[in-house]
Amino acid sequence: MKYKQIKWLILILPTLTITLWEYIRHALLLPYISMDMGNFLSPVLVFVVTLIFLRHLFSILERFQEELRSEKAKKAALIEREKLARELHDGIAQSLFLLSVKMNKFGRKNHLEHDSDFQKIKQTLQHVHDDTRQAITNLKYLPNEDPFSWTETIYQYVTELKNNHLMDVKLEWGIQEDTLLTKEKIELFACIKEAVVNVIKHAKTNQIWIHSKEIDDNGWICEVKDQGIGFTNETIQYSKGYGLQIIKDRARDMEWEFSMKRIDNETIIELKKENK
Repeated sequence: MKYKQIKWLILILPTLTITLWEYIRHALLLPYISMDMGNFLSPVLVFVVTLIFLRHLFSILERFQEELRSEKAKKAALIEREKLARELHDGIAQSLFLLSVKMNKFGRKNHLEHDSDFQKIKQTLQHVHDDTRQAITNLKYLPNEDPFSWTETIYQYVTELKNNHLMDVKLEWGIQEDTLLTKEKIELFACIKEAVVNVIKHAKTNQIWIHSKEIDDNGWICEVKDQGIGFTNETIQYSKGYGLQIIKDRARDMEWEFSMKRIDNETIIELKKENK
């Protein structure tokens, strides 16, 4: 039923009801129902019909209005996303491209084509450029409204690490979807990514283990482990690393326990939630 049809039905249904009732009353029911009783039944009948039919029509109308508001909100969001995508393209993406061109010229001029450190810098720059281009592409489309699985994003992230960074990631995920609140999902995923970046930057290894499990009373433990060059417990204690500090701050704000330790040639970053 169209929006315009619903409005007309809402307007004319009470009139049609009272007209039909008056015709039936005078043509058929007048010998059986007195004038006073008929006058009393008229508003009652209109009220009953209104209650039965117009409430349903109003609910349909409200749904149409809500869909219209939703579409307007989506359109406004898409306009803002396209604006942000243009700003990223005209700013960061072009700057990264120019920087890549200058780095290639610098490498050729100084004969650094076979220098491993220079190649790593180029590879990192290329990853940043690719991520920026992907972000621009994503901003041009509204997110898929299909049921969202947060756990699936963990597996997708691991796949991206394997494909884009050539990392050997072993994932054992044991936290159920409904165990975490929405904010906890966002913060935990951010902590995992920060811990992985820390391994990629400093551990000098291409192997990472991501492990999580649930514990009693809706608590859980999540660990990111590697067997890279590692730290001593003393350097961990006095570390000023910005990435680690971000994880610590997020854990503190969420009232999670954070620890980083070195055990049997394994560096372990652990986040733990215990319901007290």
